[in-house]
Order: sequence, then C-alpha cells, then structure tokens
Amino acid sequence: MPTAHAHSHNRHDHKGMPKIPGWLTVEQALERILSCVSPLPAEQRPLLESLGQVLAADIRAPLDVPPHANSSMDGYAVQWESVRHASARRPARLRVTGTLAAGQAPSGAVAPGTAIRIMTGAPIPPGADTVVPFEYTDELARAQRGEPVAREVAVVAAPPSRGANIREAGEDIARGTTVLHAGTVLRPAEIGVLASLGMIAAPVIRRPVVAILSTGDELAEAPAPLAPGQIYNSNSFTIAASVLRYGGIPRVLGVARDTLDSLRAKIAEGLSADMLITTAGVSRGDYDIVKDVLMQQGEISFWTVRMKPAKPLAFGALQTQGPDGKTRRVPHLGLPGNPVSSLVAFEQFGRPAILKMLGKRSFAKPVIRAVLEDDIVNTDERRVYARVSVTLRDGVACARLTGPQGSGVLTSMAKADGLAICPEDTPVLRAGETADIQMLDWPEDRFADPLRPTRGGAS
Repeated sequence: MPTAHAHSHNRHDHKGMPKIPGWLTVEQALERILSCVSPLPAEQRPLLESLGQVLAADIRAPLDVPPHANSSMDGYAVQWESVRHASARRPARLRVTGTLAAGQAPSGAVAPGTAIRIMTGAPIPPGADTVVPFEYTDELARAQRGEPVAREVAVVAAPPSRGANIREAGEDIARGTTVLHAGTVLRPAEIGVLASLGMIAAPVIRRPVVAILSTGDELAEAPAPLAPGQIYNSNSFTIAASVLRYGGIPRVLGVARDTLDSLRAKIAEGLSADMLITTAGVSRGDYDIVKDVLMQQGEISFWTVRMKPAKPLAFGALQTQGPDGKTRRVPHLGLPGNPVSSLVAFEQFGRPAILKMLGKRSFAKPVIRAVLEDDIVNTDERRVYARVSVTLRDGVACARLTGPQGSGVLTSMAKADGLAICPEDTPVLRAGETADIQMLDWPEDRFADPLRPTRGGAS
C-alpha cells in the first residue's frame, strides 16, 4: 500500500511523535474534514429506497398532471349557459344522460339542457365547462327521501361561475416543465411527485458506505461473557446507528486488538468503503497505536480539537488501490474511545461529512436559546458540550443537565435531546443564564408550543 507522511516536516518530541502544532477549533477541524470529502456519484434507486437522498439531475415532466381535465367535486357536468340564470325560485331543469365515475372514459357529450352525473376525479366529458356540486341541486333532498337517482335534475341555487370545480389538465404539473431540481432532498412529497409522473426510480447521489472499527484489548463482543478487565463494545453500535440515521450505510468491522498486525488487517477490510471511522487509539497512551498505523499507511491532518468531550480526534486519509487500478484516498475519522466523546465528536464531524457525501448542503443542527437550570463549568478553555434535556416551562425553553457528565457515562447521552454549549472563553455558565443548545433531537411531545431555531437548519 502506498505510504504518505503529511507531517514529515514537523519536529518530533522525545517519544518520536510529531509535536502538536496547536489545538484546532471546532470550526477549523470541521472545515478541514469537509474539504476532504465530496458528493458521491449518482445511481438509480427505487422511489421508496431513495427517500432522504438528493436528486442528482433535474426532473422534467414527460406528461401533464393531471393528464386530463377532471372534476374536483361530486356533482353534475353541465354547460354553464344552461344554468347561469338558475335560482331557488326558478330552478334550471336538466336532463341527466349518464353517470361518470373516476377512472371511466366519457361515453357521451354534454349538450345544452343536459347534464352528466360526475364523481370527483372523473374526466370532464366533451361539451361540459362547469361542474355543479350536488349541494346546488335537489340531489341531496331526493336522497334523504330515499328516492332513486332521477333522470332529471333541478339546479335550485345560484350556480357557480363558469369553469368552477374543474381541475384543468396540467394544473399541477405541465408537460415539459422542470418539476424538481438537482440537489433536492427527496421527502415524501417529492416521492409522490415522481410517482405522479409515472416514475418508479430516481437518479440520486448514492449513500456512502462507512466502515466502523473499534479498537482495544478491553473490548468484548456480546454474547460472549466478559473476562476480567473487559467491557462490551458499544461504540460500534452507537456509531453504526448514527451513520444509518443520517443516511449512510454502516459496515461494522468489529474490534481490532492493540497490535499493529490486528489493526492493519482490520483497516484493510475497510478500505473499500467511502469512509473509515475508528474509535479509540488516538490519544497519547502507550497502546494508542491508531495514529502510528495511519501515518504509515496514509496521512494525518490533525489529532487534537479544542472541545470537551472529544479533545483527541484524528482525521486524515488512507491510500489504497481501487478496482480500476487507480489510487484512492479513503477519509479516516479517528474518534475517541470514551463512548460519550465518540458520539459527541461524530455529531460535530462525522455527521456533516456523511451529509456532504450525500450531496446535502445544510450541515448544521438546529440551535435554540434556553435557560440553564444547572451550572456548566469550563476548566481548561475548551468548548464544552454539556448533555441536557430541554423542556418548555411557561413558554420558556429550559435546559437541565442529564446527570453526571463524565465521558464514559453513555446514559447522559441517552437522556439528552440537546448539547448546551459553553464557549472556550467562558469559565462558567450559571444556572439562570441563557445558552445556545444544539438540538440533537426535536422532542415534540415535550413542547406545548413549537420552538423556533435561532440559527442553523435541520439536517
């Protein structure tokens, strides 16, 4: 495998590791990551499977929708001149020549003084230019009396205007127009629009395959029993679920042990993916060897970010040979091993990278302002992401810590729907002060009234 040393020019400390040139801010780290990933190629996907994906091409309508003029009401198709003077005192009486249901083709035309009984969605028969609803006639009164459908109908109220209650051909979509543009995220409404055009598949930017690798001798895989000193591997599941949630396709590689051979073998399994995410092995411990392997097999852009949790965060690229024989660069995101750090870092960096590969343009989570119900302390000038639960109290959004904030307390994330942000230059945010809350979820059942994001956009 080709080798590249992106930081071979850096000075080294006494342990042989490159010195950290300085902590990156969250924004700087995200900018570097996003600059290294691009939208993926297009593919054709069945409509339902393309939900949430991004259109890769404009969609031009091959037909009118609706394809023919049809009735928007149950009533009678008539010529407006035949009923224009009708009133309750002097109803217009029309001879009924037939009934037309949705899905049927007209078998006759409407002539002056005649009407065709028509159902919603049925095509407008030749000669008709208006639909008179049943409510404007004696139809309902006859039905209440139990009388059969009459051969004659009386228009007993002032008729609607000419052309009323008719949906013209192409009223929704005109043939030849661009109905959806490339870059559109397909929601249920867009899926329906494509289906209305007779499409069964859509050209979309394909979903990225993300390989996920946990590292560490201490990790056990369920259902095997825990040996002394071991814990069950949870990071693979939280990160794989996060990849799936935001539109990627997770490929779980399992656990690499704390040896170079094991790590190299596992990394090799993930090099056919569009991105590789590892957890643990990126800090400064004797057994944190992920950085060593990455520098041998690729390049590292950075490995420290000014945030808490998740300060040790590696990003770079691995080089491999693609099926076409050309060299491929596989972006690699090295998350911390602690489960909260891993998940918080994924939200800030892994999620936006996946969204960009999907062709999406909005990467920010919604951010609201909320009153803190607990202090948030910042001890070392990093940006703190505190796990909080947000509730509406008397019309005011309030945020409460979800319990102990240690980076190993994964339940603090399970109880959270937002991350309260304490800026780098703020030693403490006191209870009663307002803070930015990055919403991880939008818990509608907790809010009596909708909350409006102050900035950002849902992704």
